Amino acid sequence: MAYPAWAATALTPHCFRLSSGDDLKHSLQALTESREIAAGCILTTVGSLQQASLRFAGQDSETILTGRFEIVSLVGTLSRDGLHLHLAIADSQGQMIGGHVMPGCLIFTTAEIVVGALSGVTFQRHLDAQTGYRELAIAEVAPG
Repeated sequence: MAYPAWAATALTPHCFRLSSGDDLKHSLQALTESREIAAGCILTTVGSLQQASLRFAGQDSETILTGRFEIVSLVGTLSRDGLHLHLAIADSQGQMIGGHVMPGCLIFTTAEIVVGALSGVTFQRHLDAQTGYRELAIAEVAPG
């Protein structure tokens, strides 16, 4: 398998907590900008949502879910050029659902999040003619 872009990098963790009513995606974008994270990833997240806004696979628009949900998993890449996040949540019966994170995922009680900032690389997003989406482009940053 050929890898079109890769880079060895060091990682610096950034730990923070969101409160009731905070928007998950907007908060992560704000953190990325305020901490000047050129390339980042979600290391871990625990918490809950009162509303989830997800775009399911193959769909053009988001679906809004309301209720109480546990965050089971949050994964993704972050940069000042954009975020790509996927979320899995469980309802009060333990039924799980997941999809692409859209604005409107609102915290219920809390979300405890650890983001890893990667040094030596930047993540950018460029329109990919094949997929029709802004896809990840990885660039190494020269030392110094």
